[in-house]
Amino acid sequence: MLYYLFRFLEQFNIPGSHLWSYISFRALLALILSLVISAWFGARFIRFMKKKKIFETERDPSIDPFGVEKKGVPTMGGIIIIVSILVPVLLLGRMRNIYLLLMIVTTIWLGFLGFMDDYIKVFKGVKAGLKGKYKIIGQVSIGLIVGLTLYFSPDAVMRENISSETVSSNTQEVVVKHEPEAHKSLKTTVPFTKHHNLSYSDLMSFVGKHKVAAGWILFVIMTIIVVTAVSNGANLNDGMDGMCAGNSAIIGVVLGIFAYVSAHIGYASYFDIMYIPHTEELVVFLSAFVGAMIGFLWYNAYPAQIFMGDTGSLTIGGIIGVCAVIIHKELLLPILCGIFFIESLSVIIQTQWFKLQKRKGRRVRVFRATPIHDNFRKLDSQLDSTSTYILKGWPRRPFHESKITIRFWITTIILAALTIITLKVR
Repeated sequence: MLYYLFRFLEQFNIPGSHLWSYISFRALLALILSLVISAWFGARFIRFMKKKKIFETERDPSIDPFGVEKKGVPTMGGIIIIVSILVPVLLLGRMRNIYLLLMIVTTIWLGFLGFMDDYIKVFKGVKAGLKGKYKIIGQVSIGLIVGLTLYFSPDAVMRENISSETVSSNTQEVVVKHEPEAHKSLKTTVPFTKHHNLSYSDLMSFVGKHKVAAGWILFVIMTIIVVTAVSNGANLNDGMDGMCAGNSAIIGVVLGIFAYVSAHIGYASYFDIMYIPHTEELVVFLSAFVGAMIGFLWYNAYPAQIFMGDTGSLTIGGIIGVCAVIIHKELLLPILCGIFFIESLSVIIQTQWFKLQKRKGRRVRVFRATPIHDNFRKLDSQLDSTSTYILKGWPRRPFHESKITIRFWITTIILAALTIITLKVR
């Protein structure tokens, strides 16, 4: 809203109004504003939740192996994150931008889905929360909305293979950019390959003349898979104080970099990547997202004063997944979101192996505990004495929760750097 106000005032030569045309100015302002909102609103929200005694019942009996009790800590802190994202975006973003609207819808949609899950846990006393099938339906629905919107919206286009050359004259050098026509595209970025691009329609070439339509179907399915997988991965990662918020902030910075270079014709040409007009508004959104994550860490760092709950974790994962799809970088997520991927994989391995061995009459587990971050803090006394553990000796001794969290952050930083390197290493 403020964007349109100051752009209107710019025609009257109001000092400073021209700054609102710069994406860097609005992005940094969104970052600062989200930090301020999360700090101010967070303190009041925590006091309110404690006054109403709204705690995460699932963690009430749990005690940290090193003696820190987790009882009486409020949940639903994802509301702080959502408010801290939406307020700066609504104030500073260009609301006519289709990509920004998709991110807002994703935030509200998955925020509501996570809220319902937390509500059932806290107020209904159902430990499992919202039934899994309803969660999947909600995640699939937003994936379907995003995929179909990118298919039908005339504003969701790109230009590929932008090239430039320098033309010299007697007085100056002029850079001339060659831009192909903007068009719908089913191409996505593949890491470590020349020209980076892979077309979904080419993958469906076996259907003949209908390969484009089949490619769009595959793209929509891929969108659903990405949104569902990343949101579930973020949900699993939210098991230690500050873990998910810190990892997500790092991931948000990288996605912001990719959104910026994809929207800048010069950088798109230099890095030989797809030029996607108008994705610069995602930089504003992701700046607010990173600010909200860092601001939430103020209260969520060990020992946590509040948990984000599914309200936060499902929203965070959905935002990351949808943003990656919009800028056609979804195939980079296994690298960038490697921690989320490993968390999910550890749970799958543990459950499937246990079921397989149980059919043979044996109780064998692979890890000491899953998701994988719990494996590093589980004491021997907390293990199931009736089960055998393949990796019981890994690690040799449990680590403090804060040490595990920071090491996971460091791992995400390394993965983030590797993801950025894919711009040049091909």
